[in-house]
Amino acid sequence: MGILEKIDKPSDLRLIKRELLGQVAQEIRDLMISTVSKTGGHLASSLGTVELTIALHYVFDSPADKIIWDVGHQAYAHKIITGRRENFSTLRQTGGISGFPKIEESEYDVFGVGHSSTAISAALGIAAAGRLTGKNNKIVAVVGDGAMTGGLSYEGLLNAGHSGCDMLVILNDNEMFISHRVGALAAYLTKLLTGGLYNRLYKNVEKFLSRIHFWGSQIMRVAKRFRVLLFPGMLFEEMGFAYLGPVDGHDIEKLIEILSNVKNMKGPVLLHILTKKGKGYQPAELNPTLFHGIGRFNIITGEPQSDSGVPTYTKIFSQTLVKLAKEDPKIVAITAAMADGTGLVDFQKEYPDRFFDVGIAEGHAVDFAAGLAASGFKPVVAIYSTFLQRALDEIIHDVCLQNLPVIFAIDRAGIVGEDGATHQGLFDITFLRMIPNMVVMAPSDENELKNMLYTAFSLKSPCAIRYPRGKIAGVKTSKDLKIIPVGKSSVLLEGKDMFIFAAGNTVYPSLDAAKKLNESGISCGVLDARFVKPLDDKLMREISDKTGRIVTVEEHVISGGFGSSVRELLSDRKNSILSIGVPDKFVQHGNQKEIRSIYGLDSDGIFNTITKWLKKSG
Repeated sequence: MGILEKIDKPSDLRLIKRELLGQVAQEIRDLMISTVSKTGGHLASSLGTVELTIALHYVFDSPADKIIWDVGHQAYAHKIITGRRENFSTLRQTGGISGFPKIEESEYDVFGVGHSSTAISAALGIAAAGRLTGKNNKIVAVVGDGAMTGGLSYEGLLNAGHSGCDMLVILNDNEMFISHRVGALAAYLTKLLTGGLYNRLYKNVEKFLSRIHFWGSQIMRVAKRFRVLLFPGMLFEEMGFAYLGPVDGHDIEKLIEILSNVKNMKGPVLLHILTKKGKGYQPAELNPTLFHGIGRFNIITGEPQSDSGVPTYTKIFSQTLVKLAKEDPKIVAITAAMADGTGLVDFQKEYPDRFFDVGIAEGHAVDFAAGLAASGFKPVVAIYSTFLQRALDEIIHDVCLQNLPVIFAIDRAGIVGEDGATHQGLFDITFLRMIPNMVVMAPSDENELKNMLYTAFSLKSPCAIRYPRGKIAGVKTSKDLKIIPVGKSSVLLEGKDMFIFAAGNTVYPSLDAAKKLNESGISCGVLDARFVKPLDDKLMREISDKTGRIVTVEEHVISGGFGSSVRELLSDRKNSILSIGVPDKFVQHGNQKEIRSIYGLDSDGIFNTITKWLKKSG
């Protein structure tokens, strides 16, 4: 029996001899590696925070003391220590535990998070609430250095420093150049600072200099600047934080000692720790980008286990963009810290001067693209649907209002799967189709994706192409690229009794369902909408006049989505309309195929839903 099996809650940690905590760290790593090799997940970041997690739960009394994780993919060790060890094998599986902190999952998950840069603001809100209610609990926000590229983190820091609330921000710095920054001197200085010697000395000096008229304040300003040269926390000090560090984030003993001292400090404090992504598992240490978010893999070799050689929509987008960029030097590509996930790595290699990674700053990415478009370039902003939500104002105010030809390549549109509610791309149609000047396309297969990207570069207005995570439809590919007339849909199957209007990756499941309906004696046609905005008004009205029943299908929320737009179009008709999509709820994590089945978005689900509707309506 290992030591870890004795830990069901954080207080159990304090019953273990401190010299054995290193063994606990190793057992946690073994469990994480074994589990993620089967389930997939965010491994490298969580491997890097094991010692920190142990030290935090050893020193702080959670859940009374509040620990907030940013982005949340650092929190696997936290889940294991806080009562979810036995269920950890269900990580990211349908009905299992989430890959991110989730309020309804555990009292130890103080704040749900899956998007970057939110922890400091949330922690400040919790700290302010504690001050208002007279509670003395400690507030800790653990923030990765990547999250510090997001402007929201700095907004939180500025407000927190000004507020003077008691809170601790731990900056988890996991850059690859950490080794030369961790040494005896840095550790010794931090020990002195957290032990109070520095603060007492600083206050004595300040008190002494205040007695010297005029020159005292000048000397104090110089002293502050000189101190800044010695310590790397100038920015945070200027924001109102007491900066401490850097500290070796893999030294449990030192972390416990420093956190124990920091726990008693007043006001906003920032502790800078240095960690290594993938710590303890060589494949992840050597390739932390691959193991940031990885599927199933071989533990011995670290090689990902692919289900098949079928390319993804992301890969088709990547190949097409590189091809088009070769022919047009005005094409540029932008990502918000997701070059690999959005398929822009090949573009980056081929055209490094035309590739821009702006960090976790989606609003900036959109405005940056708007500036490029205003200067005659053809920018493509490749971004996940769930992250595009963070840039809505910039899309409206800076792109569409000025009618600038920015192309939004919206990856992971629809059911994303194991990453769950924070990452499902189910809202983009609703918020994009309401914006004037915006064109919204949804390809049903790889040929349409290629042609839509080609079409997008011919437009003089903003446009978005939304495509799903995962494998392509697998149709016969065409080498020739064609411009699709804006708003032009395509009839794939004729029908007399009813028609299915489908968008995006629901087209082929709808076609399968229609064939089953035809076999059962119901003449059902299928229309591939291709454009969510503008709709093919003329053809859709003609079809509605010929058949009494219309069914809309989309992998998106029904509210305000494709089905809503069809209902608006046909509101003056007397058709009976059924909309199939995601209901008004957040979709939780699980296998893509299983989630689609749960919500009736596969061919069987579409067939069954239509059959029940027809029986009910007579």
